[in-house]
Order: sequence, then structure tokens, then C-alpha cells
Amino acid sequence: MTLSADFIAQMRAILPDEADALLAAITSTEPSVAIRVNSLKAPADAAPALRRVPWCDAGRYLAEREPFTFDVDFQSGRYYVQDASSMFIHHVLRHLVKEPVRYLDLCAAPGGKTTTAISALPQGSMVVANEIVNARARVLCENLQKWGAPRCVVTCNAPHHFGRLSHFFDVVAADVPCSGEGMMRKDEQACRQWSPALVKQCADLQRSIIADVWDALRPGGLLIYSTCTYNTLENEQMLAWMVQEYGAEPVAVPVPEQWHIHPAIEGNLPCYRFMPHRTEGEGLFMAVLRKPEAPRKEVRLKKAKATKAKPLPVPKDVRFRLKDADHFDFSVVNDEVVAVPADMAPIMPAFADLNVMHMGVNVGAIKGKNCVPSHSLALSSALNPAAFPTCEVDYLAAMAFLRGEALSLPQAPRGYVLLTYHSQPIGFVNNLGNRANNLYPKAWRVLSTHLPTVPHNIL
Repeated sequence: MTLSADFIAQMRAILPDEADALLAAITSTEPSVAIRVNSLKAPADAAPALRRVPWCDAGRYLAEREPFTFDVDFQSGRYYVQDASSMFIHHVLRHLVKEPVRYLDLCAAPGGKTTTAISALPQGSMVVANEIVNARARVLCENLQKWGAPRCVVTCNAPHHFGRLSHFFDVVAADVPCSGEGMMRKDEQACRQWSPALVKQCADLQRSIIADVWDALRPGGLLIYSTCTYNTLENEQMLAWMVQEYGAEPVAVPVPEQWHIHPAIEGNLPCYRFMPHRTEGEGLFMAVLRKPEAPRKEVRLKKAKATKAKPLPVPKDVRFRLKDADHFDFSVVNDEVVAVPADMAPIMPAFADLNVMHMGVNVGAIKGKNCVPSHSLALSSALNPAAFPTCEVDYLAAMAFLRGEALSLPQAPRGYVLLTYHSQPIGFVNNLGNRANNLYPKAWRVLSTHLPTVPHNIL
């Protein structure tokens, strides 16, 4: 790996006492590997043999990178592969947020920090995960459905679209696009594309993003700003700009010394820098700012547009598919039965002008007289396990299912059957007797033809 002379000069200028150690870590050490266990689907003491990430109870370090594609637990959302540094948002949210909130993850793909937030936020919080790039938004949508939390909305919008929702969110997390210096150790492309001009370009974009979304944050609400880069233009100087431009108040979070998280390297505003020569993870910068108190504007909810077409009735039997069904509001959207937590339903009209890709639980697709159960339902923590007959499968059958292959399940009853692996739901099939049609989403299929013949399990 070759670092540019400009980057080396930059780091020696802003971090003179530690630059050589940082540069050596980037060029001469291997990235760490970590996972975060999903508390909705796995016990708190899962994988006790693995070392814990200090700032995240569910985080675990691995000795080396594993072939996660072939782990059924990974594919069904029992854990998420995430850099340990990024898990720091768990510590931030646990310390600062004590009541249920409306939470916006503005630049959310592929979903690591969003799923961390879901696990860290108080019960009853609503999470909106947004990504502006459609292809990345689809990946975000997949990962959040696998995670299985029903109090989520996935959108694909530009930041200024949220600015119209005046004072709507209690917390906004902006993991903004950046020059990627913190990714250089594991991404050669980050080294090749870096330049001083890119740093300036990213800083301009970051100011634009914050300006676009600022009005969506309620007075007194929290902005969590983060990048995966080291320079001060995109980090400390950006914080100083927000303080000056918006009167934002920096918020400190207690951090034990033994975590070796670096403080600000310019100015004295509280911020948290992860650097691979000090912490076991990739480069990350994070800071929290509070919006000044002011009268709160009421969000005007749009009325649903009048239409001559009658909305399709919700099939009565689908309510049984969710546990605590009375706590959900059911509707039919584009021939899909969607269930949204009842307390969220009254505020969903606020998203009428947004491109909503997923919300709540997709219960199933109406096809004639049938409602074909969706994969979103199979992996949701809201699934009623008594709603469908189940069939436990072994590893090879589970991987065949994830590849989209038809299965033979002579032991299972006919009709829709929920497959389980190690007693955990992995998806639905429609068992016809001689074969079981696979209902796993085509876009999510494991494409590799070189499948292991023995189970690969981390948890």
C-alpha cells in the first residue's frame, strides 16, 4: 500500500507526535474484524468465547475474517458484521437518550450504525433509515429486514427532503460522505482516490447536508455527526462551523481512558477519534451537538389524496401472523399487506412526499385469494411463531434455501411452511408435496457455487 506524499504531510502537520505510528498502522497492520449480535434474535451472552468490544455490549472481535456468506445466522440477521469503531454510537445513544425518540439516520447504508441504534435506543423509539443512492438503499432495506425490528422506516431521499419536516426528529445521525482516510488500511481505492481537493469537496458537501437537514431536528434535539476520516477540515472545523452557524451546543460523552479514544486534535470541542494505532478498529470521528432550544413548529400532516379506487380490504387471517397484532395498524399498499406499530401509524402521513421503500412489517403479498407470506415477516421479531407450521432443516438444506433452490420436504405439511435452522426462522416455502417452492427473495440469494459441506457457525 502506498500513501500519497500529500496525505503523509497532512497527518504529520495535524498530528506531529503520533503521525508515524498512525501511518505505520495504516500500511503495516491488518484490519480488525468484529461482529455485533442482534439482541432481538440471540441471547446477550452469545459467543462468550469471543472478546467483547469495550464500548458496545453486543460487539465481539473475531480472530480473522470468516466466510460470512455461508453462515445461516448471518443471513438471517442474528448478527451484523461491523467495524468495532462504528459501534461507538451504541455508547453515545445509551448515555444520552433515555426516552423513546424519533430517530433519523440520514446517510444510513449499508445499515451498520442504524442497526446499532435500533439496539441502543429506548424501547418505543421510531427509526427512519435513509439513503440517497437507490442501489445502496436496497441493500439498506435488505439488512434492516434481516435485523427484524418492526419500528423502522427505510427511505431513499436527498437530505433537503427531510428539511421540510420541521422539528420532526429528536435525534439526527449524519454519517456524512467523506474523503475516507479512515478506510485506507482496508481499501486500496481510498488511498488512490484521496487528494486535498477531495477533502475540500467533501467538506463543502458536508456543510450542505447539515444545512439541508437542520430544520428537521427539533429544538433541544441531538445531531450525531460522524466521518471515517482523519483531517480536521471535515471534523473539528466542521463542528466549529455548526457552533458558529447554528448556535449548536457541543455535548460531551464520558469515555474511560483505557479505551484509548483520541480527543480533538484542533480546538477544544468534545469529539471522539478512533485511530488504528490506538484503538482496535478503523478510523472514525464522532461528535454530538445539541440544537438550541426554541419554540417548536408543528408538522403539518398531509391528508391522503382522494381516490375513486377502493382500498383493498386486509384479509382477516393475516392478523394472526403477528404476535400482539392489536398493537399494529394493518393496510394494503400496492397489493402488499403492511403492518405498522399503531402509535407510528398516525404520523406516517408526514412521509407522504418521501420515497418510502419499507415500513414496519411486510406481512405478505395478496395474490388472488391468498396472501403469500413475505420474507420480511419470517425474519421479523413481530412474527407469531404459532401462525405457520415449521420445519427444521439441516445446514445443507438451509444453504440450498438461501440459494433459491426448490426443496423436498416430505415430512412437512402442505401449504406455507416456515423453515427453521437451529430453531431460528430463516424463511418460507410453499410445500406442494412433491416439492417445496422457495419464497426467498431473488435479489438476496447466495450466488456462490462453491458451498461448504459442513456448517459454518460463529454464534
